[in-house]
Amino acid sequence: MLGQLVGRVFVDLNRRLTFWASTSAHDSRGKKFASFGARSLIMWKPTTIFNEQYISIGDDTLIGPGVALSAGMVPGQECISQVVVSIGDRCLIGRGSGIVGHFSIKIGNDVWTGHHVYITDQNHGYEDVTRPISQQSQPERPVVIGDGSWLGHGAVVLPGVTIGKHVVIGANSVVTKDIPDFSVAVGSPAKVIRRYDESLGWVKVD
Repeated sequence: MLGQLVGRVFVDLNRRLTFWASTSAHDSRGKKFASFGARSLIMWKPTTIFNEQYISIGDDTLIGPGVALSAGMVPGQECISQVVVSIGDRCLIGRGSGIVGHFSIKIGNDVWTGHHVYITDQNHGYEDVTRPISQQSQPERPVVIGDGSWLGHGAVVLPGVTIGKHVVIGANSVVTKDIPDFSVAVGSPAKVIRRYDESLGWVKVD
């Protein structure tokens, strides 16, 4: 009986500490962001957040624990865009995800992701065989994710991709090309398997 009581107290205390240690618009860290919307929260404990002045977060957005959220490659880097990473209103970024922007990542309103989703606008090059791949980078290409879309667990969105509005990206899919509005895409590379037709509703795509 005593053990159960202690357990409940510990769980309640842990929840309160987690909330207290999270980042919001009202604390010192939240005020470093380019903008940080009302009632939005970055749950404690994120793995990486840096160059917050280039990151914008809308209202009523929740960013889960263990998320890496960054602009540029290293803390203190000066970026070429005023806002590098923009996350809209009422978004949910799942636990353990990574959003790493160098030039432009725009996530619309009401976008939700599963756990461990990765989104980036830059990749490594490999063409020069005299240099390690880690020292080679390809040009940044903007990423856009449209309003109301859902990215399943483990999805990866690569540079230069535009995902339309009301799109489902299946779990563990790798998005290498644009995905049109009102569609479902799965696989690696992700391909559209369903789309919405105004007269027929949701139809399969061969």
